[in-house]
Amino acid sequence: MPELVRVEPIALLPTPAGCAVFLGDGQKSIVFYIDLAIGASINAALAGETPPRPLTHDLYLFTLEAFGAKVSRAVIVALEKEIYYARLILEAENEIMERKIVELDARPSDCIAIAVRSGSPIFVVKDLWESLDDMTAVLQEMKDKGMDLGG
Repeated sequence: MPELVRVEPIALLPTPAGCAVFLGDGQKSIVFYIDLAIGASINAALAGETPPRPLTHDLYLFTLEAFGAKVSRAVIVALEKEIYYARLILEAENEIMERKIVELDARPSDCIAIAVRSGSPIFVVKDLWESLDDMTAVLQEMKDKGMDLGG
């Protein structure tokens, strides 16, 4: 199993094409871009807001719970041709089956939205993390300009 770096969403910023998500480990931060609707979903979950009706990510978690499963963690595993890849790790155990661990291919944006709702940790594979540019100075500059960064 590869070494992992634990990260948290530290800022979400609407952009003309979607939403910039900043993830950080307390020393470094990275940025990637996601769909605006999923960015809004992540922001709402981080703010503790409960929608009047379940959103897709809520429904997914309710379904997992109904089958005795839970989200163990989300892991961003690769970057290929400017596209990030992630895995959602689930654990299931119920009266019909023994403990099972399932790893699903998923978009990082969905992984983050589900992880923040379930209180599950988010990781980046260490080799990938170390290869990415540190965007902390850019984030600080935006904060200094008074931009509302959510998160």
